[in-house]
Amino acid sequence: MMDIHVTIRIVVIALFAMFIYSRFAGVKGLKNLRTEQFKDELKTNPNKMLVDVREPNEVKRGYIAGAVNIPLSQMKQRIGEIPAGKSIYLYCQSGMRSKQAARVLQKNGYRELAHLQGGIMAWDGKLSK
Repeated sequence: MMDIHVTIRIVVIALFAMFIYSRFAGVKGLKNLRTEQFKDELKTNPNKMLVDVREPNEVKRGYIAGAVNIPLSQMKQRIGEIPAGKSIYLYCQSGMRSKQAARVLQKNGYRELAHLQGGIMAWDGKLSK
């Protein structure tokens, strides 16, 4: 018979592995764009919305012109501010929260989703303040 402590360890390890996978795994259907691709799509796609999912104190340091700030922490409550039928371009500080935001949006029926790989840290364009 398996020791209860071994069973608990196995369950904890499995939960931890699921947590790590959910944070770092790709999002099916999400376009991962490098900086140049992101810039090109922002210029050429008239049917778009640019969303900065960082917290307001991070946005104060600079943001991409035209972005609407909807922090990941408020995404579920403010999802109605994001129009359906538009291409949604997401970014954050490093690219992790924008992937999480894409998951939230995808679960709510949004399909045209892209994010900036590496987040604003990878951005080499001008920032607004």
